[in-house]
Amino acid sequence: MAADTAVAASPEETLESLLREAEALKQKLEEERQKLNDVSLSCVAERLEQITFPNLKLRRVMKGHQSKVLCSDWSPDKRHIVSSSQDGKVIVWDAFTGTKELTIPMPSTWVMACAYAPSGNMVAAGGLDNKVTVFPLGGSGGAGEEEPAARKRTFATHTSYMSCCLFPNTDRQILTGSGDGTCALWDVESGQLLQSFQAHGADVMALDLAPSDTGDTFVSGGCDRAVLVWDMRTGQAVQAFDTHDSDVNSVKYHPSGDSIASGSDDSCCRLFDLRADREVARYTKESIIFGVNSVEWSVSGRLIFAGYSDYTACAWDALRGARVCVLCGHEHRVTRVQLAPDGTALSTASWDCTLRIWA
Repeated sequence: MAADTAVAASPEETLESLLREAEALKQKLEEERQKLNDVSLSCVAERLEQITFPNLKLRRVMKGHQSKVLCSDWSPDKRHIVSSSQDGKVIVWDAFTGTKELTIPMPSTWVMACAYAPSGNMVAAGGLDNKVTVFPLGGSGGAGEEEPAARKRTFATHTSYMSCCLFPNTDRQILTGSGDGTCALWDVESGQLLQSFQAHGADVMALDLAPSDTGDTFVSGGCDRAVLVWDMRTGQAVQAFDTHDSDVNSVKYHPSGDSIASGSDDSCCRLFDLRADREVARYTKESIIFGVNSVEWSVSGRLIFAGYSDYTACAWDALRGARVCVLCGHEHRVTRVQLAPDGTALSTASWDCTLRIWA
């Protein structure tokens, strides 16, 4: 009887021992990885010529929102931009002229995410209403104020706010991330849930699709400090990176699809190589003490653009780890940096209620 009592352990003790074991295994794995560490990326890149960064100039300031701009997305036609704001409005802009083409009212304020469909004929948006709403544009851009709102379709209900969304290479499906800690794939026509992705331990803040024709994998970042790579077909996380010290606000695949850049509240951008299964570079300076809200790659993959809470956006040499340019002009935190599909212009969105186009 005494022997039986000695063997039985409480659930708390069992959990504690398992956590200790997991921590020991993580440590052992890290030690094995360190043995394979021969030389850093920046050391290899020292042999390369320094890049001469083109002088990006402010070309357009787009004013129209009454509150913080939280998200923006370029249209595939390389001319239009959709933006969403705390004021409860989604606006479609002509980036060439800087004028508003369409204003769409949303059912709630804090519209935290918006995205263009691959065809450019519809936009999706959502936020504190916990839903995604799709608005057909009819391919005409500004066909009328009420028309897209009248033809809207609302679906994709999460149990918390919707933080990010994108169309995975088709107008028929949409991928969402939410404050409930999950990502989900939805059918646009029926509104049915096709696949749920559950592994994050806190709010999902960012999504990006792998740059391939099949589009079977995507990456997510969240407030649990983790960057997870998912297989869309199985719903399982196939790779995980957790070296950030704070919330991960943005993730972006390298144009080659072999690595991922991430930006975090720890003031640092990091580069994860999927083939090496580890972090290979960090982009930070002692003078940078504010969080990174958004990251973006140049078309060549040599530059990383990052938007910060200190009202600036920076360009980093991805190989050498050096900052090559600082873009100043916004009067509040920069929430989004995004390159036009042809790489000729950079858009920045900010809490100062404006979007800016740099070229």
